[in-house]
Amino acid sequence: MSNPEFSRVERIDMLGAGERSVTIAANETERHALAARFGLVAVDRLEATFHVRTETAGIVARGIVSASVVQSCSVTDEPLKAEVREEVALRFIEEAAVDEEEIELAEDALDTMFYSGGTIDLGEAAAETVALALDPFPRGPNAAAALKAAGVISEDEVKPAGALAGLRDLLGKG
Repeated sequence: MSNPEFSRVERIDMLGAGERSVTIAANETERHALAARFGLVAVDRLEATFHVRTETAGIVARGIVSASVVQSCSVTDEPLKAEVREEVALRFIEEAAVDEEEIELAEDALDTMFYSGGTIDLGEAAAETVALALDPFPRGPNAAAALKAAGVISEDEVKPAGALAGLRDLLGKG
């Protein structure tokens, strides 16, 4: 994989024994590249603060990722502003330490990211967090009218036909 657009690498051997606070922010070039990667109109702001520490099961990073982005309405293509503020709890595990068998995770397990080469990338972790937090099919205020004008009906307007016509009534009586 090539270098991510927003890379903030932390060397594992420099983390030390205690907790370390790391604050990062994407510059204009990085934000433009991330917008292209994630199919956004713009990334106006992307920043994060992580509290990183070494544990026996890997490197743990907890913190807040926040961003201001502009998405396109999935129906009308109109620009829609979106704000992201996500609490994150990540465990970085060295790829070489993972075997091929399935790993059973506890209910309170942290999200897992893999690393190699003695470094973790907090920038890529922040970028992926933002991408996952966004609505994949955002709809603006004009979306319903555009769909109606195109002849698309809502789920409430669907009328069953044929053999299924009476099914809704039968289910409602049970």
